[in-house]
Amino acid sequence: MSKNLHNISVVAVATVVSRVLGLVREMATAAVFGTSALNSAFVSAFTLPNLFRRLLGEGALTAAFVPTLTHELEQQRRDGAFRLVSKVASWLVVVTTVIVGLAMVVFWNAESAIALASRWGVAEETGRRLLLGADLAVILFPYLIFVCLSAAFSAACQVLGRFAEPALSPIWLNVAILGALGLGAWWAWDSAARMQLLCVAVLVGGFWQMAVPATVLWREGWRPVFDLRPDERVREILRLMGPTVIGSAIYLINISVSRFLGLSLNDSAAAVLNLATRVMELPIGVFTIAIATVVFPLIARHAAREDWPALTASYHKGLRLVLVINIPAAAGLVLLSEPITRLLFERGAFQAADTRLMTPVLAVYALGLPFLSFTSLALRGFYALRDTATPVRAAALSFVVNLVLSLLLMGPLSTVGLALASTIAVFVQMVFLQVYLGRKHAGFALAGLLPNLGKIALATMLMSLLVWGGNRFVGTWALAGKLPDVLVVVLVIPLAAALYGAALWWLRIEGRDELAQVLDRVRAKLSGKTKVG
Repeated sequence: MSKNLHNISVVAVATVVSRVLGLVREMATAAVFGTSALNSAFVSAFTLPNLFRRLLGEGALTAAFVPTLTHELEQQRRDGAFRLVSKVASWLVVVTTVIVGLAMVVFWNAESAIALASRWGVAEETGRRLLLGADLAVILFPYLIFVCLSAAFSAACQVLGRFAEPALSPIWLNVAILGALGLGAWWAWDSAARMQLLCVAVLVGGFWQMAVPATVLWREGWRPVFDLRPDERVREILRLMGPTVIGSAIYLINISVSRFLGLSLNDSAAAVLNLATRVMELPIGVFTIAIATVVFPLIARHAAREDWPALTASYHKGLRLVLVINIPAAAGLVLLSEPITRLLFERGAFQAADTRLMTPVLAVYALGLPFLSFTSLALRGFYALRDTATPVRAAALSFVVNLVLSLLLMGPLSTVGLALASTIAVFVQMVFLQVYLGRKHAGFALAGLLPNLGKIALATMLMSLLVWGGNRFVGTWALAGKLPDVLVVVLVIPLAAALYGAALWWLRIEGRDELAQVLDRVRAKLSGKTKVG
């Protein structure tokens, strides 16, 4: 295995562990708090520091910091690179501390603003939920400082070839939260005390997210120095961050709008939307990000060489892999949203009524799974072509569609309307991106992908029939508790996956011959080892 593949496998495994642990965290939180107003307030309050985290830390900063730090490392060696790390960390401390201070002052005085809003017709219950979210936001906002520094330190570790520790970084937050939930349950505290402990755990987890990669840098020879002197490298990072920050801001404001509209809608909406998103993130995080991680450097390299046939071939191969996985995953989630929700979350404070509330929301979100995955890879296409303006316009369009449809649909369809608005907005964004990619270069057009899409659709239909029939059949058995849901997951899903794979093989999906060659090589190696033994 090459060094690059080894690094990708490390990141992929850590991502899987992090996503699964994050889902376990949400399961435990749902068991303790259910879909109560307290949980919805926590979800909404935690969205705010995460919004700024993505703006200032992960994503935008990493995309700008990694190439700049790499260049500095090559030209000025480690001393110059470590000086840049200190400058970036110093500016992050100043900027994030100011943001945290201002936010805490605003939320500390939120009661007067909410009282004023009540005079303009905001319902008393809505005001109560918003005030609860503001109180929790005061506690949670300092998390922003830790997680932004963590992003900078993790990026520096990656440039130095240390991938394991940064990849494991999100796990510390999940472990801290799970520990707090367990401690609160063991001490039998009331809900308010458990929530305060949960907020403290977020800060503790954020500290460890920062401390672990910082320790790695220390061992590599970095010594922190507070340095705010003007620097061309820092200005270069700011220039590179600009378009990405704008695009990320629009995307994250989109998410925040859904959460806060949910908080104003009823006690459960924000919590339910969050849980459904968590379930969705598992296939996206495990498969789509892994595929994009491999494909993006390839298409960037082809773009730099202006090798357009190779670029478009790699792009279409990535799309094909993304859709091969995410179209059947979406169908399975739609058909099995009820047993999956019941199996994952229905315990403790999360009751059967909450399952009935969340099931259609998860199904509607699941419909958008292929669109989200497609969009993720299409964005890489624009970045490879050094076009950061078009993704910003696409994000702005998605935001407008989501906001308008949310306001129109949340009345008649409640929480499902917010999920539907989000799914339609992602679809519009996907179409916009793909149309403009095709205009940039004819090779990006999807005409060559249509035969494979037809095969994927046919195989998915066969798989869906088995999933639907298997779920109905297991439901006829007189089984107690969650045993029917367990059987659906451990029996029906693997059988459906096998049927789907066999159908694609029989339909001769593009890439089958490559897979066959890989399998032949594996069999040859195994037979060779057997003979030697």
